[in-house]
Amino acid sequence: MITVRVVSPREALEVVPVLANILSDCVHAGASVGFQAPLARDKAQAFWRAVATGVAEGTRILIVAESDGQIVGTVQVIFAGPENQPHRADVSKMLVHSGARRQGIGAALLKAAEHQAKLAGRTLLVLDTQTGSGAETLYAGQGWTRSGVIPGYAMRPYGGYCDTTVFFRQI
Repeated sequence: MITVRVVSPREALEVVPVLANILSDCVHAGASVGFQAPLARDKAQAFWRAVATGVAEGTRILIVAESDGQIVGTVQVIFAGPENQPHRADVSKMLVHSGARRQGIGAALLKAAEHQAKLAGRTLLVLDTQTGSGAETLYAGQGWTRSGVIPGYAMRPYGGYCDTTVFFRQI
């Protein structure tokens, strides 16, 4: 059974090691999520410690999915910084451990992110993903609108440029 929940500011630092493992797994499986392979453990943990700081400051919401009490996926809602965008948030770092995929975890995380953003008063969500990835199919299938493709926007974890598809959703 999959459960999805928001991580409290106090717990955010406690889950750093587990989230670092999930990030590393995704990068090493080829996900273009902002890091290159091989991803050092200290670099992955430093990323999640910075996320925990954002959770404590209220600039982001951290959501996890659990299976049998173990965290197997995560997503973040990041509130837009500019003063003229108080209605907007970014959905970021949707990650599901490779051993837990194809069970509806990504869809459950996305729905939770949308729900939490709405509770926070946001009406527009934006995200980007590697063109041609399973994530692109997921977002389109969940009703997100494809805004466009940016050629060569990012690099794959093992090298080579990849296109990025930008999506938005009004909630």
